[in-house]
Amino acid sequence: MSLKIKPANTCTFDEISLGEVMLRLDPGEGRIRTAREFKVWEGGGEYNVARGLKKCFGLRTSVCTAFVDNDVGRLVEDFIMQGGVNTDYIKWRADDGIGRSVRNGLNFTERGFGIRGAVGIPDRGNTAASQLKPGDFDWEHIFGKLGVRWLHTGGIFAALSESTAAVTIEAVKAAQKHGTIVSYDLNYRPSLWKSIGGLKKAQEVNREIARYVDVMIGNEEDFTASLGFEVEGADANLSHIETDAFKKMITKAVAEFPNFKVAATTLRKVITATVNDWSAICYMNGKFHESRHYEALEILDRVGGGDSFASGLIYGFLSSGDGQKAVEYGAAHGALAMTTPGDTSMVNQKEVEKVMGGGSARVVR
Repeated sequence: MSLKIKPANTCTFDEISLGEVMLRLDPGEGRIRTAREFKVWEGGGEYNVARGLKKCFGLRTSVCTAFVDNDVGRLVEDFIMQGGVNTDYIKWRADDGIGRSVRNGLNFTERGFGIRGAVGIPDRGNTAASQLKPGDFDWEHIFGKLGVRWLHTGGIFAALSESTAAVTIEAVKAAQKHGTIVSYDLNYRPSLWKSIGGLKKAQEVNREIARYVDVMIGNEEDFTASLGFEVEGADANLSHIETDAFKKMITKAVAEFPNFKVAATTLRKVITATVNDWSAICYMNGKFHESRHYEALEILDRVGGGDSFASGLIYGFLSSGDGQKAVEYGAAHGALAMTTPGDTSMVNQKEVEKVMGGGSARVVR
């Protein structure tokens, strides 16, 4: 089955993301525990995809999220506007003055270096986005009247609360009803699920959402933990020479969820925090497409690499409908995004296509 993507001229947006956007606090080359200053960015697994599609590939994107209406919330909004992402569907909540009833999310993130891995310490309890619930967004207006070619959301947002799981299900059902392609990044995080039912709850929620997904994104751990698929010999630290187990897992998943028209993942072998082998694989129409392999890829900041893969993959499908081109766009964009700081991409389409074509890192003058 191929993806039946709506023509661009029939839709207001090429893509909309549903998810939480947090203020990222980055100590640069230092440690959180000894920092005296932080650089701030915006970031969120689902939002990063919308920003990449806009900033790198020039598409029309928006984000459905929520903030407390105070200076921190407005700072994150300002970052979103700088990225060119539409802000019409931000829900603003009244500030109670102390954050007792609702607050904005923070994410303290160390990049890691060498043998010291990256560290993320989210501070997101009771956030405005985690309190989003069914009925907060008029999906009939968004998908039915305005028109959207692609909806992207994921397992991080769905895990924030019972109500975010419910609003995710509401959104994917509405998108499917109106012919909008749905992609979902499983993005399993044990810490998010442990207080709301653990692995059992994760599988219950994700398997319900999966019924309405066209493009499923996730690595071996994601498919195992979130959807309950296991294949003997699978390894969570996949590299390009260990793809057979993942292919078997995808084959199982597609058999159970025939609505999956595409399944894709990055394949990362961690040598050190700053050197990884990197590639990607995409299943479509009974065939697996593998990207170019980026051996010993040097990394400045790995956070957001998977989201940039997803945005490149989506761009490839929106622009060509071709599985091989899509996985190449995804792998190249993800690789380049990890050469700059912050959650989001700082590259342009020309640079992505140069890397896809085997271009070197020689100085450009």
